[in-house]
Formats: sequence, structure tokens, C-alpha cells
Amino acid sequence: MQPQTKLPKVGTTIFTVMSQLAAEHGAVNLGQGFPDFSAPQRLIDETVAAMQGGLNQYPPMTGVAPLRQAIAQKSLDLYGAQVDPDTEITVTSGATEAIFNAIHAVVRPGEEVIVLDPAYDCYEPAIDLAGARAVHVPLDPQTFAVDWDRVRAAITPRTRLLMVNTPHNPSGAMLTAEDMQALADVLRGTDIYLISDEVYEHIIYDGRRHESSLRHPELRERAFVISSFGKTYHCTGWKIGYAIAPPAMTAEFRKVHQYNTFTSFGPAQYGFAAMIRDEPEHHLELGAFYQAKRDRFREQLLTTRLTPLPVPGGYFQLVDYAAVSDLPDHEFVKWLTIEKGVAAIPLSPFYETAPAGQRLVRLCFAKNDATMDAAIDRLRALRWVP
Repeated sequence: MQPQTKLPKVGTTIFTVMSQLAAEHGAVNLGQGFPDFSAPQRLIDETVAAMQGGLNQYPPMTGVAPLRQAIAQKSLDLYGAQVDPDTEITVTSGATEAIFNAIHAVVRPGEEVIVLDPAYDCYEPAIDLAGARAVHVPLDPQTFAVDWDRVRAAITPRTRLLMVNTPHNPSGAMLTAEDMQALADVLRGTDIYLISDEVYEHIIYDGRRHESSLRHPELRERAFVISSFGKTYHCTGWKIGYAIAPPAMTAEFRKVHQYNTFTSFGPAQYGFAAMIRDEPEHHLELGAFYQAKRDRFREQLLTTRLTPLPVPGGYFQLVDYAAVSDLPDHEFVKWLTIEKGVAAIPLSPFYETAPAGQRLVRLCFAKNDATMDAAIDRLRALRWVP
């Protein structure tokens, strides 16, 4: 039988495609966003200890109590937010599950969800599966700043949800305090919910402050705030994240979560609880750790024909390749992988309609120095390609 697809625009993700291509051609993989260094030893030891201690059966649907309590304390310490660990925090199988749950908790068929392009590729399929429609509002093509007037103009009586992402994937742009006030102004007086995707919340640079929606009471009362342990603790394959939302919203969120994954890998939850509670310096110093990598990589890129864009947060570097080729980005990354041995991610898959003539690709610098050096050696050899 041939099913009628519910996701006609979806194929294999660009991340899978480029990682497979990198493996086939022995390329240095700066495409998919995962570190090639180990998770903290304390995290591994605590997780193993939980397994050896017999904590291998279903954990609570909402997440183990020590982890929810640690998340609540961290939210208070960093953002001044009083969060109830029992009624407002849910541990999920990665931020992707949390985003899916939040959309399906509040969005109904025929409604609209505003997303800001370029946007991470899991957003729209979840919206489509809810029977809703994604309304794409483009960010500034150079700075990736939000035009709040365009956002306001995109709101209709069918708008149910707005999605923001800070620090932003793929650009690294960050919302400012002024942006958060503008966001609050746009949403005030509406019944529009907010998803605040904050998976890179601790990877911020140059003394900036992460403007979590948890800092802003007017936003917090309508927001699902979503984060990821995989990004913070160098273990993306563990797929553990969480969502914070007011009690009534959390109740609806948990109805979806309960019949989606129900619960997430238990021993790791005890490991993360120990890290947050006993080694807060890890997340507090994560920005400095990655800033050293960012700065080193940017200095190296200046010895190539690629032009790096500013990176306020996150662990991705956008580069302009206009001095190397006029190829469209999806063709350029394949050529770069096959012919030059470096895998990157094109920007166009993050858009509904990419800006005409844009020549940007995304590189990940969450890598060991040896990996970055090998990539730079190959990138220095780039010459004009018609």
C-alpha cells in the first residue's frame, strides 16, 4: 500500500545528508552540530552510578525529582524565575520532543504559527502534523535581527503560537532586552502562546546576557521555555531536554508527552541533576569555553577566502563564500565536501524562501583543535570555482 503522506515537503534532513556525504568522502564534518569531544567525566560517572544502583526502570513521566528541583534552582539563580518543579517542569527526550509537545498541546487544525526564517527544520513538520500552517517571517538577511513590525503584521485571528530561538540556530544572533520588550508589546492583549527555544542558553559570548523568556514575567505567563542538556554537556546523542511553562500549559504539554515518549532515559537524569547541583561552574563557564574556540576558528578563517559573520552565541559560524563561488548553497556544500573534504550545512533549508543571491553556509566549531586545524588546512586551498 502507498500511504498519502502527511508531510509532503519532508525528505531526509540536510544534516543526515551532509553527514553521510562527509563519511563517504572522508571529509572533516563541520556540518552537523555535535561536539567531537567527551561529556564531563562527572556526568558519565554519576550516570553509570545510577545504572549500577538499580535506577533502570521507568522514571516518573515528568522527570526525576532531583533533576526538576535542580532546574528550578538554576532558573531562580540565573533568571530570577520562581519555577515550581512539580507543576511547571517536564523532562523530555530532547528539545525536539519538547517543541513537538508544545505545538501539539495548544495548536489546533486550521490555526497559524509564526516562525522566524531561517528557522530550525523541526518546527514546520510539527506544525503541519498539528493541521496548522506555518507563517514565515524573514529575519534581516545580514544581521538576522527581528523586524517586529513585520511580525505584528503577520498576526491574524488564526494565529495561535509564535516561535523564537535565542541564541539562534543557524546564525548565532541573540535577542536583546529591547527585543524581548518588543515581543511582549506584540503579544500583549492576544491569546497567542510563545515557544522560546533556548537550547544554546549557556553558549553566549563577549559579556552578553541571555534574555530568557523566564526573565520577563509578561512573556513567562504565555511561554513554553525549552532547553537541552545535550548542547550544554556535550552529549547530543543522549537526547534529554526539558520544558518550563505555567501550570495550566504544562498540564496540556504533559498530556502530549505522556503518549509521545512518556519518559526519558532515567540514569542520565540523575547525572544531570548532580552536574547542575554540584558543578554549576560547567554551565556558568561554558560561554568562555566556546568563546576560545570561536575566536581561534575566526582567526583561522581570516586566512581563507571565506568571510566569517559575527557570532554572538551558539556554536555555529556562518561564512560568506561569495569570493569562492557563485554556486547555490546546496550545490556549493556538496562540492566542498566531495572536492575539498570539508562538510558544511547550506542555509537555504532553514528558509521557506531563501534571500536571492545569498551565499552563506554554516560551520560547527564545537570540535577539537585538531579537527578544526584539519578543516582549515583544506579551506585555505579554496580558489574561485565557477
